Amino acid sequence: MHILFTRPFEDCYELMSRFKSLGHIISHIPVISIKKINYENLEFSDYKGIIFTSSNAIKFLDTQKIDKKIKCFCVGSATEKVAKMKGFQNIHIAGGNVENLKEIILQNFKTSEGKLVYVTGQIISSELDKKLISAGYNLKRLINYKAIEQESFNNNEIEKLKDNMPDIVYVYSQNSALSFLSMIKNYNLQSFWMNTNLMCISEKTSKILNEIKWKKIFLFNPGEEEFLLYKI
Repeated sequence: MHILFTRPFEDCYELMSRFKSLGHIISHIPVISIKKINYENLEFSDYKGIIFTSSNAIKFLDTQKIDKKIKCFCVGSATEKVAKMKGFQNIHIAGGNVENLKEIILQNFKTSEGKLVYVTGQIISSELDKKLISAGYNLKRLINYKAIEQESFNNNEIEKLKDNMPDIVYVYSQNSALSFLSMIKNYNLQSFWMNTNLMCISEKTSKILNEIKWKKIFLFNPGEEEFLLYKI
């Protein structure tokens, strides 16, 4: 199958290599770039738990002053991998689903234990912070990165795409969906996707691209990409 990835290269190169080894044709057109932003200087010793729903949140966080034995909650295996590389030891992992992550936190961190810090990008697909605050947690959201929409693309890559449209395209965020939709419209590609399966990280993400006619739309959690291939 021909598979298109829209994430920045550093976030998907391992998966692209895996799929190539399985004999698939891989295209890569990143529709966003990730940039660190200046964030509030916190006294991390005041917090007893830290939450990550993106590996980018960990990459752009200065972790030198954070106790690596702090309870660390990660949304999935990719995020866990980066957390381990940064030295975190007491990691609780969900199966790539934010709702599951909320349940993991409820089960493993009592409101009486102290404050939580939730490190995120500017836009998040699920209001995990509000849900936990509603459940009685003392939580601080710390924003340390943002997604920048890709405004121009390589014309040769677009022409190659027209000549061989993908069977599958993976879209990982609302930011990516918005940028991908802009690309489709700017290059008049609206009618090219009728035989392409759209794989989206959430319903909010898929809704952005609903105006395009797709073969089918699937929702997935990070880590399920290969499993989805067998549902086509």
